[in-house]
This record gives sequence, structure tokens and C-alpha cells, in this order.
Amino acid sequence: MAQRDEIIAFCDELLDVGAYPDYGPVGLQVVGATEVRKVVCGVSASRELFERAAEAEAQLVLVHHGLFWEKESRVVDRIVRGRLQALFEADLTLLGYHLALDAHPEIGNNAYLCRELGVEPERRFTDWGWGGSLAAPVPASDFANRVQVVVGRMPLVFSYGPEEIRRVAVCSGGAGRYLGTAIAEGYDCFLTGEADEPTKHLAKEARVHFVAAGHYATETSGVQALAARVAERFDVEWEFVDLPNPV
Repeated sequence: MAQRDEIIAFCDELLDVGAYPDYGPVGLQVVGATEVRKVVCGVSASRELFERAAEAEAQLVLVHHGLFWEKESRVVDRIVRGRLQALFEADLTLLGYHLALDAHPEIGNNAYLCRELGVEPERRFTDWGWGGSLAAPVPASDFANRVQVVVGRMPLVFSYGPEEIRRVAVCSGGAGRYLGTAIAEGYDCFLTGEADEPTKHLAKEARVHFVAAGHYATETSGVQALAARVAERFDVEWEFVDLPNPV
């Protein structure tokens, strides 16, 4: 059994949360039980996730996309009330780590994607992603197949770049707007979660490859890696609740 506040302090320090200003509360979002025996993790805050955590007899929930965002209404409507009620009834603590978890050089979503796809991280891409070279150039079709194996779904591919991909920029989630940055920095391919409407023509005209592997699918690894670190450090159980999202 571990102390809730010690787990929070550990996560905050591990992820260096102060270095990554975010769009909402980072770390503790809802306070629950002081003692923790089991941690449940998931990509996004939802009532279903909280109810599944309660069924699993967890005391703490780790998410990548938290419950509160700075540009959203402060009104506790029916949806937010239902989510909070699920947390309160099970005495669950909710921790949310967004950009800091994308950015971490070991357990972050982007570091994981680079490792699994064979991209050697050479420099930061934006403040959270990575850019680097493949060990050996590969055709775009082979790279797309590699992505499918890693994320478990067929990616959306706009294949307008060179015959072989050598340099890849990786930024998980909803980072399609950074395609222009990848072009300016000379990458052959940009991998993210979602495409924006202008993406196709921009990739075509710039002659680069664009791969959208799914917002959810590109961000399942970070929360699992963080939960595993917590479990190892504090000798508690952990479980990932997979609630797949086609986006």
C-alpha cells in the first residue's frame, strides 16, 4: 500500500511538469483516498473509465487527457457531474498528465513511437515531439506497415514524399497543424495522430509524407509506462483500461 501524495510527488518530479505549461491542471485533478493499493490508467477521462476503475477496486486513476481544460466552461453540467460522481462514489483520485507525458524522453508517447518505429531521436520537434533518422531508408508503404503494427490500426497516409523515407518527425495526438514545421525542418515524413483538413494539399505541394495513426492509438503507451513506473516504485498493482477510439 502506498500514500497518494507520495505517488503524486513522484509523478510530478519524474515528468518535470513545471517545464511544460499546459492547457489545464497538471497532476492532481480530483482528490480521493489517501492510501493506494491499485492504479488504473487510461488515455482520456470519462465516466466509463472511472466506473471501470471502481469495478477494478482501484484508488487512483492516471490519464493523459484530464477532466478539465482551460477554455472549456466552468459550469458543472450533467456530463461533468456524472464523471465527478463516479469518482466521488469510489473515492478515486484522478491524476492527469498531458504535454509532460508526451515529452518525456523515456516513457513519453513520442519517445515510445520513435523506439518502436526505428526512429533515432536527434532533436526536439516542437517542445514535445522528436525528430530523427531511420537506421535505414524505407519505402513509405513499409513505414506505414510498421506504424500499423505499432499502434494496432491502419494509419491514414498521404504519400507524396520521396521514394524512401529517411528522416521522420514524430508528435503524437492532435498535432496535424505542425506539418508546416516538419516541412520547414526538412523531414521526409511527419507522423502524428490526426490530420487537419488542409493537410493533404500541404503534404502534396511540399512533397512530403504525412501519416495520421490515430489520436488515441498514438497515446496509449505513455500512461501505461507511467503506471508501470508507479507500480514498480510503490509496490502497487496497475491495470490499463483500453477504451478504443477511432479518432
